[in-house]
Amino acid sequence: MKVLVFAPHPDDAELAMGGTIAKLMANGHAVTVCDLTDGEPTPFGSREIRARETAAATAVLGVRRLNAGLVNRELRDDLASRRVLAAIIRAEQPEVIFSPYPRDAHPDHIAATALIRDARFEAKYVKSDLPGTPCYPRWHMHYFATHLRIVPQPDFIVNTTGFTGLKQRSIACYASQVSANPANHRLPIWIAAADTYFGSRIGAESGEPFACDEPLDLSSLGWL
Repeated sequence: MKVLVFAPHPDDAELAMGGTIAKLMANGHAVTVCDLTDGEPTPFGSREIRARETAAATAVLGVRRLNAGLVNRELRDDLASRRVLAAIIRAEQPEVIFSPYPRDAHPDHIAATALIRDARFEAKYVKSDLPGTPCYPRWHMHYFATHLRIVPQPDFIVNTTGFTGLKQRSIACYASQVSANPANHRLPIWIAAADTYFGSRIGAESGEPFACDEPLDLSSLGWL
């Protein structure tokens, strides 16, 4: 299975679904993370720092990593940006794509999910001047990286038991965003608590919540 995880900023994928990514990799699936931006500016980061942190987290999870080259704080669902992501989808030919849950307080997250939704459709056009073969990923799923103070009500939960250690190690790589930032230094504790809570909902040690816009054929989701 080819999986493409879109993240508005480096660290979004690890924070929201690092355990699922690690599990997919362990089960032999091809996972690529595509950050839409470099994540800068931030209070304690720089482009060089964020690049080093992202490379370290990528190595921990063992995934392929791309960057779409869009601009942080300026994400828009415009035609030019849509075509950038559609070209990436056509190049990668994924069967499933992930993006943030569309209800959020962060404008970049809201714009990213609309942009990815439309790029998924753009990527399937024939008679297009986009490079590559038309592609329409079978599923578009959403991870919860919301900045709203809500408890997610997921459509399904992935059992990530045994993979939370890798997730926490990948999160720790983003020191400028977590340990160096007084507002976020407890973030790993909150995420561990959420993993435990969602795991408890399915009788597991840990779990990560997801949503999907379309009906799921459960018999074909064994890869999760």
